[in-house]
Amino acid sequence: MTVSNSVRRLFRVPDDEPNVLVAQARALSRQVPILHTILSLDAMGVAYTHYGVAPDGLTILPLAVLLSVCAGRVLIWSRTHHHAIGTEEALRRLRGTNRLAAILGSGFAIWAILLTRYGDAATNLHVLYFLSITMIACISCLTHLRTATLIVSALAVPVSAYFLVIGAPVVRAAALNYVGVVVVLLFMQSVYYRDFRRLTRLTGENHALAHTDPLTGLPNRRSFFAELEQAIAAADTAETRFAIGLIDLDGFKPVNDTLGHLAGDAVLCEVGRRLQDAVGAAGVVARLGGDEFGLILHGWPDLDTLGRTLCTILKQPYALRDTTARIGASIGFACFPETARTAEMLVERADHTLYHAKTHAPGTAACFAFEHENRMHRQAQVEQALRRADLAAEFHLLFQPIVDVVAGRVQAYEALARWNSPTLGSVSPVDFIVVAERTGLIHDLSLALLRKALAAMASWPEHVALSFNLSAYDLAAAEGIATITALIAESGIAPERIVFEVTETGLMRDLVDAGRSLGALRALGVGIALDDFGTGYSSLGYVHRLPISELKIDRSFVTDICSDAASRNIIHSILDLARNLRLLCVVEGVETEAQMLHLRAAGCRYMQGYLFQKPMPAAAIAAFEAGLALPQPQGEDRIAAAA
Repeated sequence: MTVSNSVRRLFRVPDDEPNVLVAQARALSRQVPILHTILSLDAMGVAYTHYGVAPDGLTILPLAVLLSVCAGRVLIWSRTHHHAIGTEEALRRLRGTNRLAAILGSGFAIWAILLTRYGDAATNLHVLYFLSITMIACISCLTHLRTATLIVSALAVPVSAYFLVIGAPVVRAAALNYVGVVVVLLFMQSVYYRDFRRLTRLTGENHALAHTDPLTGLPNRRSFFAELEQAIAAADTAETRFAIGLIDLDGFKPVNDTLGHLAGDAVLCEVGRRLQDAVGAAGVVARLGGDEFGLILHGWPDLDTLGRTLCTILKQPYALRDTTARIGASIGFACFPETARTAEMLVERADHTLYHAKTHAPGTAACFAFEHENRMHRQAQVEQALRRADLAAEFHLLFQPIVDVVAGRVQAYEALARWNSPTLGSVSPVDFIVVAERTGLIHDLSLALLRKALAAMASWPEHVALSFNLSAYDLAAAEGIATITALIAESGIAPERIVFEVTETGLMRDLVDAGRSLGALRALGVGIALDDFGTGYSSLGYVHRLPISELKIDRSFVTDICSDAASRNIIHSILDLARNLRLLCVVEGVETEAQMLHLRAAGCRYMQGYLFQKPMPAAAIAAFEAGLALPQPQGEDRIAAAA
């Protein structure tokens, strides 16, 4: 039983390595047609030399059968040569090749032996030559399928024994030579086959490395796009729908910066696991690079519900070795075929939707809508115009005062960028700042505007400061900070009169580099204001880690201050925080006298908003200051303000 099992295993196609099976089938699809062509030519040669010597039923009929079988096999393999082959199909073909090798090999051997009854030593030598050529062709063309070569070679034993028994001396010598050739060929085939399997395994490993993210084990960007192309082809054929999603993590950079890259890697692995668990067999999850992930969602899922579910799942705490990390995620979806019909356009629109979600509502999901098309077109126009723009000529500044309501004077002016494009007309900062940051033009724009702002300061009173907005991209490179420092030195303006405003969400792009750049500016003597305070992810953490000198309370807390106790409590808390940390605090968005009085009652001294002045050109500043008159508290309001 043991010997029988061993023999059975020897002649069975191994099915434990799918990559090898597919590679064997692909190799045979090229070689089997050649093999059958050689066999057909050999068979015709033997039939020709024995025609008229042996009966026609032993020459013509077997030849016709063998030629028909060979022609059929050539046709089958040729038709499927360029088709993709799966593991099951490859295994089926290899097993079929084994069976046919046994049938054809036995048929050729029996035919050859029967023909020797009608010939002399010369014709017997030709038969043996025919068998030798056939064996060489089989072993050579079936090199990649060792089981088939073993089956064919096994037939050499009885054939050689037959010729050694009945043959003339010269035939017996040829039979021994025939056996020797078979042994040598089998040895060479064994070496080639071993190398083939090793190379196939290595190729499979390289393919896996090329298509798999090494950190998370998920498909990588290359694999994602290959899967996307296949999904589009399948959906086109079946006229079905599917969706893709792009996910970008919110707040991941500070995890890397503060907790280290090992903690960041652990978070990314857990994100991948959560996404796979949520999507399951309904789609493909891939890591596209950094903290960006991609989804291919088969069918037509409820994207609104799925988006909310994924955002909620990814917001859950991430347990690390010594601490806990918290991040969020923004998601952009695009659908096939409604949104786009090509992989590039689908990804572009999903990416645009992701950027929209990340900009307007971080931590949420959004689906591409065709109103986004207009925005994309508009942004493309803005980008082209911005690339051609004369920054010094087309851009100008308006200034809005930050007022000290206690002293009754202007504390500073915030510089606000405006653009009058020759082709687009007036372009909102909401549009051109986003494009400038995305295209890398923001630094050149910031420098051009800073030059204008410093020049405008020349006519201001010495006690009045400049508040100037810097993008996170301005803080990303040390050479950019060096250029800003040089501009301040050239202007002759005291650095203490300059405050650079930065947003919390902007700082999150790269907390370490931003902190280093802000530290260099603070060392120069300028002030650093944290803008839109209270609307970010972990404001208190930034206040004590970064060299902040000023907080600007976001206007969203001021809107309902007269009627909403929660807004008043938040402002009270921020003002108390600023006093305890000895930070100057400015409240934005003050539009009514009632808001101002509530803020004064809370202890706020510095305010900014339409109540005092809308943004104005530099030429109007002198007239504004000359006529500045602040609303004064009256009656009970005066008592409250004094308190």
